[in-house]
Amino acid sequence: MIETYLRLVWAYIKIGLFGFGGGYAMLSLIHSEVVDSGWISNQVFTDIVAISQMTPGPIGINSATYIGYVVTGSVLGSLVATFTVVLPPFVLVLVASHFISRHSDSSVIKGAFMGLRPVVVGLIASAAMLLMNSENFGFELSERVISVMICLAAFCAVYFTKIHPIWVIVAAGVAGLIVF
Repeated sequence: MIETYLRLVWAYIKIGLFGFGGGYAMLSLIHSEVVDSGWISNQVFTDIVAISQMTPGPIGINSATYIGYVVTGSVLGSLVATFTVVLPPFVLVLVASHFISRHSDSSVIKGAFMGLRPVVVGLIASAAMLLMNSENFGFELSERVISVMICLAAFCAVYFTKIHPIWVIVAAGVAGLIVF
């Protein structure tokens, strides 16, 4: 049992340390650590992402709390995963903020941030592709076509109009309820 906790700590230290760009950018790394390692199935991961999106708070922390519980079967596992995913960024921000504030005009700092921005976009795009699976889009061709149409409609509504995302989520839920 202690080995499970140590593996959980190591996995979430890595996720916290290298999870640049927020929760959605972290999803690929989280998937790699918890699904590819065999701790949970892709279906459970998809469910955890959905639940983490619906609950208040950052998706990376919410998913760590949930996965820690699922992997260990205990609240202690939730606390361990949550603490270890938060610890590395906390320490990094403390150290980096002091350094960056002293050297904010440096071309090296500006260049590093210019290099990190596209990586964050790429990681978020990777997370989107990771979630485009049969668990989210259906197994049958008709389910997939309808799911892709709902996905595209939601994207267009948010990207090209001033419709608030909450209304798009409600409309998508109603559409899914009616269609499926």
